[in-house]
Amino acid sequence: MNVVTGTWIRITDLLERAGAWIAPLLLRIILAWEFFEAGLEKYRGSNWFGSIQDNFPFPFNMVSPDISWLMATWFELAGGIMILVGLFTRFWAASLFILTVVAIAAVHWGVGDVWAGDVRGYQDFGEMLKGYAISNKGFGNYKLPLIYLLMLLPLILNGPGKASLDHYLRRRIAGH
Repeated sequence: MNVVTGTWIRITDLLERAGAWIAPLLLRIILAWEFFEAGLEKYRGSNWFGSIQDNFPFPFNMVSPDISWLMATWFELAGGIMILVGLFTRFWAASLFILTVVAIAAVHWGVGDVWAGDVRGYQDFGEMLKGYAISNKGFGNYKLPLIYLLMLLPLILNGPGKASLDHYLRRRIAGH
């Protein structure tokens, strides 16, 4: 093995070991902040779910706006904390994934019924892409929640990483 290959392997191994700790932790910190902040806004604010309840997909549209508001608030607050410390991470990440899908359908997509196959008045794919934005200019604003969905996926599929209570508990239970 030559010097370049050996150095490359050592650097790659070091990055992979560090990545098992750092990458999921940073992902969890960002997501925890965003969801906790959203929950805190709901906790301090007034319930506006009544005006969008019809946009919620089934079965969420069958729940009263007050119950939906309470559930969204506390799932964002508790989920933010639990994802931060990495406890029951897959459950909380999956719960926040579902919450975010509902939020995209009810708030961020635009106007219409996405669950019935209606692309909410979009004339073509190019027009739909205009909704891939942070601010709503009449085409929706699903960019940020879509990014959150993509950020939650590694936590659902791979777990919270080594810097987490889940990792500690799993090792403790397994006797390592």
